[in-house]
Amino acid sequence: MPKRVDHAARRQEILQAAVRVFARKGFASSRIEDVAAEAGIAKGSVYLSFDSRDALLQAAFESYAAGSAQLLASLEPGPALDRLATLVRRVVAMLAAHPDHARVLVDLWSAGPPLDMAAVYRDYREAIAGLLRQAREEGALRPGIDERHALVIVAAIEGCLLQWLVDPELPLADLAAPIIEVCVEGVRS
Repeated sequence: MPKRVDHAARRQEILQAAVRVFARKGFASSRIEDVAAEAGIAKGSVYLSFDSRDALLQAAFESYAAGSAQLLASLEPGPALDRLATLVRRVVAMLAAHPDHARVLVDLWSAGPPLDMAAVYRDYREAIAGLLRQAREEGALRPGIDERHALVIVAAIEGCLLQWLVDPELPLADLAAPIIEVCVEGVRS
């Protein structure tokens, strides 16, 4: 009797292997053979789930974007700046838990990928800008804080991420509190 393969589970295994390979070798230097070897399967098995290396990259990016969207949608009701602090903690925790995804994103930033990474950043900035608008309506913001500060908050998180990737001894997971202190408490009235 032939072995039954859970195609969804196999696809996820291949995708995880691809992210590890892309993080280690860089997307441009990675081959389908590398992904197959990392997953412990034949090259043809990769092609049963993904028709190309670009399709693997697209699927990895979509998985990352879906996780980001879910994170943004999961904020509970409450004061806007408390929700913003929760968002910062969750984003930093997500990035710290998935360093290979972060490495792939940095690799892609430098390569000018065919992916719409700008859309993910727009979503984050808009979510943060919305929280800042709500905080202003609640009377919780100091004067002069506006939607431009959303970009700065995202940049603070990304800057910490980048420094952690080049110096893994930095405690990324522990940096949520200082980011909140500067970027959330720093805008509070």
